[in-house]
Amino acid sequence: MSTEVLEKRVTETIRKPAPRYRVLIHNDDFNTMEYVVMTLMQTVAGMTQPQAVDIMMEAHTNGTALVITCALEHAEFYCETLKSRGLSSSIEPDE
Repeated sequence: MSTEVLEKRVTETIRKPAPRYRVLIHNDDFNTMEYVVMTLMQTVAGMTQPQAVDIMMEAHTNGTALVITCALEHAEFYCETLKSRGLSSSIEPDE
């Protein structure tokens, strides 16, 4: 009597999370605080007024503020949208 051993090959797919990017706004002397708050709320879906005020105040006080951290394609979209509305914005890798 012979015993056959079947070898089962298991392949696992390990997904690396996509790199994340930080969208920043920079303080400027051109836009009003109210305009910055309104623009942030219109650009980032779901951002509340208190969140937008906090971000605006951080940029005003420290020179820059984190708006959102997300995948590169979304970060580029947010950055370009903010720029098109007159805000100074940049992206950087999230470390």
